[in-house]
Amino acid sequence: MKAVILNQHGDINQLQHVDDFPDPKIEDGHVIIQVKSTSFNYHDVFTVRGMPGIKVPMPMIIGLDMAGQILEIGKDADSWKIGDRVLVNPLNQKKGLMGEMMHGGLAEKCLVAEHQLIKIPDQVSFDDAASLPVAYGTAHRMLITHNTVKPGDKVLILGASGGVGTGCVILAKMMGAEVIACASSSEKAERLKSLGADHVINYKEQNFSKWVIEKFGKPQRRNHDGGVDVVVNFTGGDTWAPTLRCVKRGGKILVCGATAGYDPKEDLRYVWTFELKIIGSNSFYDDDLKSLLKLVQDGKINPVIDEVLPLQKAAEGLKKIEEREVFGKVIISP
Repeated sequence: MKAVILNQHGDINQLQHVDDFPDPKIEDGHVIIQVKSTSFNYHDVFTVRGMPGIKVPMPMIIGLDMAGQILEIGKDADSWKIGDRVLVNPLNQKKGLMGEMMHGGLAEKCLVAEHQLIKIPDQVSFDDAASLPVAYGTAHRMLITHNTVKPGDKVLILGASGGVGTGCVILAKMMGAEVIACASSSEKAERLKSLGADHVINYKEQNFSKWVIEKFGKPQRRNHDGGVDVVVNFTGGDTWAPTLRCVKRGGKILVCGATAGYDPKEDLRYVWTFELKIIGSNSFYDDDLKSLLKLVQDGKINPVIDEVLPLQKAAEGLKKIEEREVFGKVIISP
């Protein structure tokens, strides 16, 4: 089968498109799917580079998120039938992540454990379904499952133009929040407005923390005036300290990653003085994905897709993710 494989860690150029990778063989409790769509996440960049403490078996077909159609069914997986349209939860309960510990979505076929399958409603496309797990699933769990955002909240979203970011913008607006979205260019800022963002900040031209204080007032020690109610910060690094300074007393900082650095400069005085709530959110579960599929089915949300590329251009698509040149999700169509 055709596939994109990683033979050794390094830069994106290590990805190799091949026409003759061995087809997967059926196993008990598994199905083989024809991959219709797979979407990239920044995690795929980390997999290519290599991450401390994670030994990726090589060669590896990367790609966490995928949707497809069942081609073959193994013993003890008979709750499914050939032709079923399925979304794959990329977390295998015994082995780890697809595209990291076992072959992922950048191929024409993929072996998937039965417990990872979720039925795709007829009204939801493969591309939309494949956009959901890591990005929208993370956003859904962070905002909705953990019940952190309520109508009328002022919600500041850093890195709003990526997969998780656009998911947060869409879901926060759906919940009735006033959304402030941060992006790295005026073009991305305008596109965020089209998604419903009430305010946009080009963080390369404006300090987002100072903008918030000028717009909504300086946070007060003894009352709940000034600042924003919620900040979504999955960047970390040098954005952390400014985040602490613009959250109102009793406000929340939501954390699901640290793409700019996990060990930022800290200032605990803000945490206790303003009684801040720092809430971590890790991954997502089937219930999050089923809820998202229902939202797409009902027309309440539409995943943001930057572009759809053929398998042979997968490395080109991941390079754009790495260089933050995308708005929303990049889909690969094997």
